[in-house]
Formats: sequence, structure tokens, C-alpha cells
Amino acid sequence: MMTRSPQGRTNRFTRPSIAVAAAVAVTAGVVAAAPDARTAEPTPKLSLIAASTSVTLDSWKDDPGVYLDLGTYLTSENGAFELKVTRKSYKDPVVATQVLRNGKKTTTKALPAGLVKDFSGLPGFAQISVTDAAGKTVLKQTEAFCPNNASGRIRPDAPANSKYPQSCPVNPFTLGSVWGVENGWASNTYAGYYAKPVQLAAGSYTAKISVTKKYRDLFGIANKPQTVKVTVRERSWEEEEGSGSAPRSAAPQSAKSAAGQPGHQGHTGHGGHEGHQQAADAPAASAHAAHGAPARPEAPAARTTGAAPTFNVGHGPYPPAPPALPWALKKESLQRQAFSAAKVGDRPGQTDGSRQAPAARPNAKRPTGRATVPDVPKPDLRSLPAYGITVNDGYEEKAGRDYLAFSANVWNAGPAKLVVDGFRSPGKELMDAYQYFYDAKGKQVGYTPTGTMEWDPRPGHEHWHFTDFASYRLLKADKKESVRSGKEAFCLANTDAVDYTVKNANWHPDNTDLSTACGQENSISVREVLDVGSGDTYTQDLPGQSFDITGLPNGTYYIQVLANPENRLKETNHKNNSALRKVVLGGKKGARTVEVPAHELVNAN
Repeated sequence: MMTRSPQGRTNRFTRPSIAVAAAVAVTAGVVAAAPDARTAEPTPKLSLIAASTSVTLDSWKDDPGVYLDLGTYLTSENGAFELKVTRKSYKDPVVATQVLRNGKKTTTKALPAGLVKDFSGLPGFAQISVTDAAGKTVLKQTEAFCPNNASGRIRPDAPANSKYPQSCPVNPFTLGSVWGVENGWASNTYAGYYAKPVQLAAGSYTAKISVTKKYRDLFGIANKPQTVKVTVRERSWEEEEGSGSAPRSAAPQSAKSAAGQPGHQGHTGHGGHEGHQQAADAPAASAHAAHGAPARPEAPAARTTGAAPTFNVGHGPYPPAPPALPWALKKESLQRQAFSAAKVGDRPGQTDGSRQAPAARPNAKRPTGRATVPDVPKPDLRSLPAYGITVNDGYEEKAGRDYLAFSANVWNAGPAKLVVDGFRSPGKELMDAYQYFYDAKGKQVGYTPTGTMEWDPRPGHEHWHFTDFASYRLLKADKKESVRSGKEAFCLANTDAVDYTVKNANWHPDNTDLSTACGQENSISVREVLDVGSGDTYTQDLPGQSFDITGLPNGTYYIQVLANPENRLKETNHKNNSALRKVVLGGKKGARTVEVPAHELVNAN
């Protein structure tokens, strides 16, 4: 279901595809530092390189604009480039620290106060200047840089895999992140799905890319701008579809909802989880794949804002589009009811980290023997304040009613991951759920029954929900309950990197979306995991999930997100499970409004 803003506008995800960046197979001449030079300096040596001397970018007639993926990368030699970005609380500013590792010795260097404002990357890092064939400057701008962007090795003896996360989080209530370019690797400087398209007519251009002076001085980067020849070509969907073949770099599949059937929002499902960073499962999406029609190229989704017309990457009836971390499903107009689903998984040039990690496998058999809750580390479930808060009309399901929609996240602060297996007795509708406990070496040492899992057959859901994981309530100014959401059953998925600086945080979690984490109707067992440092966002924008505020008087209220409401799950601390977000309702019936004051220093609705 597409969420509408108070102004009634809808987002239209029909942007042109972002060209797949050239593989970072850099020739020997690119890396100037010799092996001896790499070991002579105690700090990483950073350089700006270009993977190619020329690129071709597409501008689409029905939605013109060019995305400046110019194929430039920041390399790190003589050690990894690593930054730790944190805030003590929402009352405190975001601060960044460079982490320097020299063998077993680790030191830190505080970066200037105010350098970063959020967790999406280093602002104003790359300077881009574009001139036309006549030498006239037609564009000049700066872009932010996420060190966790799409990356690759620049020399064969570099580590086979990067230890750093695969995106920079944009959840407004993120608490901590780690950014890095692995030693001997290069990371794309293109801002990806956080960038806006630029208007360039078809033709030939020259782009000059450099690192801005403040970052050159801060990190010791040589002032060596890169020059890339740019060809902009104009294309149209009609020409591509008329040719009978899919355009270059097209997504392998496109999905459309059934005619006349409204789409669902990302983690909205679940009764709400299908509307989040994702909606019915991937298999359900495949069933709607266009029959015989050429797939459209991938289009970047706009930065998501929770209950706005966007999706979380793991909870929805269609595979996630490359999201702005974590979230997005590409939608065309509400009237056409058309979805275009992008290929899932990280690949060269994809800078948003929307990989589809494998599912966690349940134990082969349900546990036997005496249930025990051993004295070992346990998860710590916490709630983030609600965000992405809007008012809608329930999409005309019940004419004349007003609903308060929002996004909510429950995350795991560790130090142990939450692991829940569901086992089905043949012929029964419910699965029996069990929580597992592990020692410091990862060996399972205990379990306890923890309720049930239920199959949700509704279109846009179609997966197994763990019951009583969280609840949502709208409280009056006196903090007493006024309205309760009907959403309390969830499929757990690691959709958001909330704080990767906590102890035992997993920077590469599995089951990051519903299509891998939530099973099928005929599943005999499933495993749902909330890993340390990660959270699960659901967008509540459908009647029954959002709050019906039709009859509520105007005034001050609080949205409460409550984790583990019945205390069925064993965790280290049950006293930090609730989070409140203040809202002020106004307007008249059928045209209600919501004002969302800043939450301490976080000014995001």
C-alpha cells in the first residue's frame, strides 16, 4: 500500500537505472605505492582513482536526469581506513573517530566536532565539476562519501573479503556505525541512492573529480583529481520495449501487482511487516513477474522515511529495490498499481548495501529434554522512537476515517543474538516456538518454549509470524492508553544497522529480509534471528496496524513502541523495552494533521 503524505503526494520511483560501476580491476600502474612504502607508514594511505577513463550515462525521456556514477574510488593502502561513528544518546551530537591499527596496537584519532551530522557518510567529500564539449562549466557540486559503498580489491594479495559493513545507515535513530575501506581495497565515491539526478542533455562532457581540501588535509590524501569523459545518451522505455529486448543492466525481473489490487508497503505486512524494508515474500513477487515483457532497468529509490511512500528492504510482498538503506520498493503511480522489483543482492556499483543475505537454518529437530535458561549472555531488546509519522485515510478502505501511520523499530543491543525456532506438528496450523541460548563459543546450551508462530495467508504477507514480539500503542498526554495497534506478530529480520559499535555486533548479519527469514506455507520449521546491533523496522500504515484517530480530539499524544510486551523472551534487561515519540494531532475529520516535534536532537518526523 502506498503511503501518502499529508499533502496527498505520492512518490514515483521511475528513475533511470544506475549503471553498474566498472569492476575495480585496477591496472598495476594505478597503485603507486610499492610494498616497502606500504609498510613504512603507520597510517593508511588514501588515494582517489578512476576505474575507467570514460563512462556512458543514461537519461530517460519520461523521467530525465542523470546519476553521476563516474567510477571513481577511494583506495586504502598500508592498512584499512576505519571510522567509528557514535552518539551517546539522542541528546548528544554525532561524533566520528578514526581507528588506527598497527599489528595488535590500536589507537584512535578524534575527528573535528561537527564534521558529521548523521550516519550516512562524510558530507561534502567529493568535488565534481562537469564541462561541456565547448569547455563551459555546466555543473559543479559536492557529494557525500560512504566508505562502506560498493567496493573491490585493487591488488591480489589484499584480504579476500572486507570486514566492514555494506552500507551506511540512514535510520534517523541510529546510535552507532562503523565505516571502512579494507586494506588493499577501493570504495566507490559515488553517493549512490543518496544522490540526486542532474540535468544534462545528450552529448559529450568532461568530469573532473577530486577530494575536497578539508578531507585531503585531514586524511593526508594527495591532491590528484581524476578526469573522466562522459557520454550522456537519451533513452525511452517505449524504444526499449519496442525493440523486444531488455535494456542493458536491466533487472532480471519486474513485478506488477494484480490489476486493481493495491500494493503493500515494505514492512507493513506482517499485519505490518510486509510493509517494511519489504512486502509479500520474494516467491510471491516472482508469481507476478511480467509475462514475456522486457524487464525495465533498475531505478534508484528515493531516501526512505518510514511511513512515507517507501518500503523497508525486508518486509514486503515484492523483492526490495536497491534501497536507501535499507529501504525501498520501486513504485510507479498509484493509479497504475505497478511495481518494478530490482534484482536482490550486492554487486559491482551497488552502493546501498541491499544485499539479500541467506536465511538462518533451524535445528533439524525440535529440542528435547528439560527446558533450561542457563546463565549465559542473552539478547537485550530495545525500542527506537517511532518515525516516518504521517496521517492517511486508510486508502479509502473506510471512507471518512483518519489513520496515524508510523514506522517502528525493535533492535538487539546484545551481547547475544536472539534466536527463535518454530516447529510444526503435522496438520497443525501453529508452530511451537523455542528460544535458544549459547555459550561464549557458540555452542547451544539451553532452550525455553516461547509461544507460537502463525502463518499469515493475506496477500502481501504469506509468511510465518512470531507472536507477541512487540506492540504499538497511542497514549494520551497523561501517558494512558488511547488506541492500540492490532499488529503484534512479526517475522524477524535484520533490516537496520542500529548500533554496530556494541559488544559482539555482527556487521554481516544473515536473514536481512522476509523472503529468506520467514518461511513458506508448507515449511515444517523456520528460524528467525535478530542479530546483535541490528533492528527490525515495520511500517504501520494499514488499518488495523496504524492508529484510527477519527474520533480522537486534537492535542498531544505519544506513540509507544514496546518490545517483548509479555516478557515471553528471555533477555538481559526488561526495563528498556519502551520508547515514546510525541505527536500533536490537529485538523478536522477527513483532513487531520500531525505535528512531530524533534526528539531531543533528532529532528525527523
